[in-house]
Amino acid sequence: MVGKISKVKQPVKKTPASIPQGGVNGRKESDVLRIHAQKLLESNRLLRLEIIQRKKAETALKKSEQHQKELLLKSRKMQEQLRYLSHQLILEQEEQRKKISRELHDEITQILASINLYLADLKIEAAANTKGLSKKISHAQRLVQRSVKIIHRFATNLRPPALDDLGIIPALKTYLNDFTKRTGIQIHLKAFPEIEQLNIIKRTVLYRVAQAALANVAQHSKATLVTITIRKLTKYVCLEIHDNGKSFNVESVLATKMNEHLGLIGMRERVEMLGGSFSITSSPSRGTSIFAEIPSPMGRIKLPAAKKFPALLH
Repeated sequence: MVGKISKVKQPVKKTPASIPQGGVNGRKESDVLRIHAQKLLESNRLLRLEIIQRKKAETALKKSEQHQKELLLKSRKMQEQLRYLSHQLILEQEEQRKKISRELHDEITQILASINLYLADLKIEAAANTKGLSKKISHAQRLVQRSVKIIHRFATNLRPPALDDLGIIPALKTYLNDFTKRTGIQIHLKAFPEIEQLNIIKRTVLYRVAQAALANVAQHSKATLVTITIRKLTKYVCLEIHDNGKSFNVESVLATKMNEHLGLIGMRERVEMLGGSFSITSSPSRGTSIFAEIPSPMGRIKLPAAKKFPALLH
């Protein structure tokens, strides 16, 4: 007997079309994307604002930098003008000293010497007449001789003839001998002979620095010994002046007593006029030392042309 075959029910397959579209998950993803897009737009807006602000700040900074450069340039030009005028003043001062010295030495001294000779002749003639007249003439002679010595000292201090006629070493030796006689301070000088090959302006600067330094020593240091050394370096001539006197605070002196120490400023200006360097050291145990270095090549120094420096103020 043939049994009945029962039909087995197969599971119904759901097609993709049976899955509902745009469900909960899809809406969430859409919301997230929309939020991100809004944030991105806001970030872009803020970035554009920041870029605009930065550009404005850069523009303002460039204008400020340009203004500062212009002010710095004007300041440098004024400094150059002032330095040029200072250098011109120093050179003019030196030229005037030279002129006055020559006039004192060549004219006034000769006149006084002639008077002295005349009085000597008069003394001889008056010897046969009266002794009183002879004494008066002798007194007049002594006065004239004293005047000659004073004028000679003035002329030497203004501009020693030996500096032009013989050189810096003989001029320094003459000045140092007189300085020792007046102050009692011993001085040792060491200098190389080739220094006389420097031009007259450079030799004059070295002489004036030594002169001003010794004036400070006599007035302030209470030293008993000074050494002056002039050495030849590779590209420079170095002047070193050292004393064994009391020390001082260099920065403090220059900062608080400028009007009382113009000699220090004058020394520095003279050296820097030649493109050199100037420094001072002072300590209780070592005294005071002054160092001045000037370029050693021969030849005339070159000052800036006057046409490059218009008037400071109108």
